[in-house]
Amino acid sequence: MNKDEKKALISFLSIYIISAIFLIGVILYIYYKNETRMLEETCSMELSNASMHIKTEIMNKYMKKQEFNASKLTKENIKYGLFDKDKNVIFSYLDKDFEIDFSKTTYENEFYNYFITTLDDENIPIRYIVIETCQEVQDKNKLKIFILIILVLSSIFIGCIGYLLAKILLKPVRQRVESMDKFIKDSAHELNTPITVLMTSVSMLKSGKNPQKMMKYILSSSKQISQIYNDIHFSAFNEINEDVFEEFNLKDLVSESTEYFNDISITKNIVIKSTLEDCFIKMDKTKTQKLVNNLISNAIKYSNKDSIVEVSLSNNILNVKDFGIGISSEEQKEIFKRYKRGNNNEGGFGIGLDIVKRICEEYSLLLTLESQMNKKTIFSIDFSSILNKEYIQK
Repeated sequence: MNKDEKKALISFLSIYIISAIFLIGVILYIYYKNETRMLEETCSMELSNASMHIKTEIMNKYMKKQEFNASKLTKENIKYGLFDKDKNVIFSYLDKDFEIDFSKTTYENEFYNYFITTLDDENIPIRYIVIETCQEVQDKNKLKIFILIILVLSSIFIGCIGYLLAKILLKPVRQRVESMDKFIKDSAHELNTPITVLMTSVSMLKSGKNPQKMMKYILSSSKQISQIYNDIHFSAFNEINEDVFEEFNLKDLVSESTEYFNDISITKNIVIKSTLEDCFIKMDKTKTQKLVNNLISNAIKYSNKDSIVEVSLSNNILNVKDFGIGISSEEQKEIFKRYKRGNNNEGGFGIGLDIVKRICEEYSLLLTLESQMNKKTIFSIDFSSILNKEYIQK
C-alpha cells in the first residue's frame, strides 16, 4: 500500500469511525438520560414509601402508647435515622461521615440519596425521618460501566468494519491504478518498436541502402503507430462520441483493412489471405473498422513469423484465423478484459480485444473464440443481427 493509499485509508477510517462513534454516543447518551430518570423516579418512590412506612409505625406506636423499637424497621439497601426538633440524633443507621441537610426534602451527594420527612406532632419527640440509600448511585455507576463497555466494543466493531469496507472500496481503485501503471509501461514499450524501426529505416534511407525496402518499413511503422494511437483514443474517448449509422458493404471495409495490415505484417513476414463475400449492414462505420482492425492486428501480433492469417467473410460471419501461439482455456476467460494480454512476451497492452467486446455488446453481435495451443486461434463475429434492417441503438 503506497503513501497516498494509506492517507486515503486513514482519512476514510477517521471520518467513518468518528461519525459512527458520535452517532452511537448520542444514542447511548439519550439511553443513559432515560435510564437515570427512571432510576431516580424508582429510587424516589422507594424512599418515599419507606419513609411513609416508618412514619406510620411511629404514629401508631405513640397513639397506642406503645414502645417504639426503631431497630426493627430495617430494609435492604435503605438506612434511616430519626432526629428531634433540634436535629439531634435519636436513632441512626446513617453514614456518619456526611452531614444531613435538613433544609431539603430530597437531595443526593456522590454516594447516597436522601429523603427527609417531617413529623409535626408535638407529643412525639421525633421530628425528622431521614432515609438514606446508595442503590441509585450504584445503579448509575453500573449503568455508566455498561455504556462504556458498549461504546468500547462498538468502537472496535466499527473500526473493524470500517477497515474491511475501506479495503473493499480501495481494492478496485488499487487494481485500476496498477492496470494504468502497467498500461503506461506497456504502451511505451509498444510504441518503442515501430518508432525504433522508423528511425532506423530513415537513417538507412538517407544512406541510400535498399530504399524500396526501407520505405516499406517506414510505411509499416507509421501504420503501427497510427493503429496504437487510434486504439488509445477510441478507448479513452469513445463514450463521448455519438454513433453515425450508415449502410455499407462489410466486404469492402474488410478488404481495405487487409490491405492496410499487409504493410504492417511485412515486419514478421506474415501473409494475410482473404476470402470475402458481400454483407450489407447498417452500423457505425468507424466502430466497425475498429472491430475488424483489432481482430486482424491481434492475429498478426500473436502469429508466428513466416506464417499466414486467414480472413474470411461468409454467411454474414467474419472469421479471423491465425496459426500462432494459441490461447489457453484459462486465458480465454480473461482475454477480453481491459489491459489483459494473452502473452506478456508479445506486443500490445490489452485494449484491442476489450474494444472488440464492447462494440459487439453494443450492437448485440455474437462474438466467439476457438483456440488450440500452438496451433490456431479463430475469432468469429456474426453480423446477422444487423443485416438488412434498421439497428436501433439502445
